Amino acid sequence: MSDDPLVIFTPSGKRGRFPVGTPVLTAARKLGVDLDSVCGGRGICSKCQITPAFGAFAKHGVTVTATALSEWNSVEEKYDTLRGLPKGRRLGCQATVQSDVVIDVPPESQVHKQVVRKRAEAREITMEPATKLYYVEVQEPDMHEPSGDLERLKKALKEQWDLDVAGSDLRTLQLLQPALRKGKWKVTCAIHHSGIGPAHIMQVWPGFYEGSIYGLAIDLGSTTIAAHLCDLQSGEVVASSGIMNPQIRFGEDLMSRVSYVMMNPGGEEDLTRVVRESMNALIVQVSAEAEIDRELIVEAVLVGNPIMHHLFLGINPVELGQAPFALASSGAVSLWASEVDMVMHPEARLYILPCIAGHVGADAAAVALSEAPYNSDELVLIIDVGTNAEILLGNKDRVLACSSPTGPAFEGAQISSGQRAAPGAIENVRIDPVTKEPRFKVIGCDLWSNEEGFEAATLSSGITGICGSGIIEVIAEMRLAGLLDASGLIGSAEQTGTPRCIPDGRTNAYVLHDAAAAGGPLITVTNGDVRAIQLAKAALYAGARLLMDKMGVESVNRVTLAGAFGAHISAKHAMVLGMIPDCPLENVVSAGNAAGTGARIALLNVSARREIEEVVHKIHKIETAIEPMFQEHFVNASSIPHATDPFPLLNKIVDIPDVNFNVKQGARRRRR
Repeated sequence: MSDDPLVIFTPSGKRGRFPVGTPVLTAARKLGVDLDSVCGGRGICSKCQITPAFGAFAKHGVTVTATALSEWNSVEEKYDTLRGLPKGRRLGCQATVQSDVVIDVPPESQVHKQVVRKRAEAREITMEPATKLYYVEVQEPDMHEPSGDLERLKKALKEQWDLDVAGSDLRTLQLLQPALRKGKWKVTCAIHHSGIGPAHIMQVWPGFYEGSIYGLAIDLGSTTIAAHLCDLQSGEVVASSGIMNPQIRFGEDLMSRVSYVMMNPGGEEDLTRVVRESMNALIVQVSAEAEIDRELIVEAVLVGNPIMHHLFLGINPVELGQAPFALASSGAVSLWASEVDMVMHPEARLYILPCIAGHVGADAAAVALSEAPYNSDELVLIIDVGTNAEILLGNKDRVLACSSPTGPAFEGAQISSGQRAAPGAIENVRIDPVTKEPRFKVIGCDLWSNEEGFEAATLSSGITGICGSGIIEVIAEMRLAGLLDASGLIGSAEQTGTPRCIPDGRTNAYVLHDAAAAGGPLITVTNGDVRAIQLAKAALYAGARLLMDKMGVESVNRVTLAGAFGAHISAKHAMVLGMIPDCPLENVVSAGNAAGTGARIALLNVSARREIEEVVHKIHKIETAIEPMFQEHFVNASSIPHATDPFPLLNKIVDIPDVNFNVKQGARRRRR
């Protein structure tokens, strides 16, 4: 093995060894990492900004020291003086590799910018927000009946709105007297009342305030953070935006981040700091999109898995990394937004939904609130597909829950030609079962690759890699076309009858797109890619199957795929791959970003908060880590689609070739 330093890039997961002194930008280009630069490495454009991560990384088997990159140089100093570099950032064209290093490429430094597809789903929500506007007429002061302005305002609120108000903070008290006199004793108050305890005055405007107030529904995912800015009077979503979770550089999956904290004392402070900084960047984004002052954001509701929940709150997550996976608190959390450094209205409130258990968090509670399996007559399986999948199974009689560590493969990470969803990424694939020739669609273009005008339409974005939905479809299509056997082996050109199957070390790879002659990428699906997807989908299926065992059922009536990624999965291809149990395809539906929808429901309706706080106590958590049957289900689910489950409904609509490439010539029987 080479003694050259190991360079690992996140979020792509691409790695390689490079001689000491190699510029980071050069290493990125040689590995095909999506790192921008327009000035040719002169340190002028700043497009190649990167963030090194330091400490021990057990997953990668490296320890990164502060001297892993060359010292800050005069070019970086000049750029920082003139334009400013965010803290911790380096210029990839100037920093050189000195020893093993983990380097994060932030979204703004990527050529093909991430498409964070966590949009707000259309949903009717009964409006009952915690913070409302009240217009009141206040009695003027009277020397004969001495009382304070605040006391007379509280009396007016009681008489005119039947509202008991506890009081206000110092800032509001400071605003009160000028507002009353400017408004000629008529004012508009923003009052927060969560439904528990007395109400609280947050803001006072003179006269009738014609504007609105806003709230944020936030889905804090391990890979992406999404926020929906809502008008608290109309319920309308006025802006939505997403940002990559910067914690990725400390570990792609949750347990890697816990491991980082365990191995690097004080590391949890770094993880908390970077996610809060990104949260504030997101608040700036949605405020700018809606063209409002962010001080008009008076409330936020946040959901996330237990580890993200703890890290955002500044709680060390190590207890969640080991049995019995104890939460600091499983209940809902209500606090001042300023306590977690959120820059909104100075007195904004933050509500965090309750967690179900140590590995099933507030995001799963939000999915439950959105999809309400506890009100369903049918048995419904809800899978929130992500780096850490959370699964609910139940009906109005009983609801079970578990989490399953699928890892980042579904999102394009750990895949040889994988990338996150961005223009130019292959997202849909079809393979002709006779000719074995593929056709595909890329993000940003509605044409298939074999249609006229495709080349011209994709000239600006290029064809850059495969995103999560694309890798699922291509592997399922390879299985249907007889290019891949049930064990996950890709056949040779001789076995499959197509030159698109090429040798790749001791195995084979399938060529999906070859633009090497024109200086473009060679996009292949390797056996390593198939293995990564097999591990992810087996974990997903095993979790669902375990819940079905506990429920005592062999089938479900309906499957709901939740999560931003779940919204883009083809039901047929997911079933061919063996991601989900056998079910009528028309009963497999997408709920989009159900966690974000649940957060929005809780933001706009305080009764919904009480509802989910009650419901989570009735959801029974199954811990996959200690269930002996989980491993057996996992092994069986590694086959494509499955080693033992027959999938009768699926086999009525597709023919899955019964090929075996573990021998020189595979039999070509067709499985029915």
